[in-house]
Amino acid sequence: MPWSRIISGIVAIAVALSATLLGGWYFTIMFAAIIFLGQQEYFDLVRSKGIAPAAKTTLVVSQALLVICTLNGSLADAVTPLAGTFICFYLLFQPKMATIADISASIMGLFYTGYLPSYWVRLRAIDSSSIKNLPLGGYLPPDWLDIIQKGNFAFLPQGLTATALTFLCIWSADIGAYTFGKFFGKTPLSDISPKKTVEGAVFGISASVLVAVVGAYFLNWSKPPLTGMALGLLIGIASLLGDLTESMLKRDAGVKDSGQLIPGHGGILDRTDSYIFTAPLVYYFVTLVLPLLGHGA
Repeated sequence: MPWSRIISGIVAIAVALSATLLGGWYFTIMFAAIIFLGQQEYFDLVRSKGIAPAAKTTLVVSQALLVICTLNGSLADAVTPLAGTFICFYLLFQPKMATIADISASIMGLFYTGYLPSYWVRLRAIDSSSIKNLPLGGYLPPDWLDIIQKGNFAFLPQGLTATALTFLCIWSADIGAYTFGKFFGKTPLSDISPKKTVEGAVFGISASVLVAVVGAYFLNWSKPPLTGMALGLLIGIASLLGDLTESMLKRDAGVKDSGQLIPGHGGILDRTDSYIFTAPLVYYFVTLVLPLLGHGA
């Protein structure tokens, strides 16, 4: 494996873990950068098909959506339709008449690379507003070493633990699917991504389930085997679908990678495609399903 790939991977993980731990605006700023760069790559793919989207407008309203999610997550769903309306309004008054493809690609850009990823900010913010102890709404556990030694992770903000557990499940699914598929995979999964195999996908989802079950025990969730299995399945399947969706976009655009921003890894979308569909599912799992099973959100 090239050193550039290893070093850039280590830096990316360090930044992600630091921003996740701190939360608040630190986490929002990280995702603002990811969404901005990811949307640039998405619109480059769109333009390669001869489509003229409202790229700048979509970039602006997506960033505004992140700010609103940080200030008041409950307003995000109300703002998204307004953002879509604004994008359409902008396209209607261009000198050149917009096409169905222009409008569809713009709204897809808002939904796929703006609205769905914004759920990460909402997920991390759960139970975090009342325990801020750093500037910019950040948080550091006062007895971090004691928490690790005693395994008292359930006392951390639920947004922090749920976000960290989701990351671990995604990483486990990606690594498990790649490793098992490379050595034991024989059955192609889809023509969209020829290198993926059924065996690798099943093992990756199983790895996600295993990590989620262990996490459910450590976090003292109600009915940990059931809740862990359900969450692991959601994350494993959603991360796989996210990967395939981005592969479909690249295949249609006729490119191997969405970009060349990250040395040895390709573009931002290449590295974050597994995260796009997972955040909304985990957010509603934590806020709706867990309370029904007796665990407060």
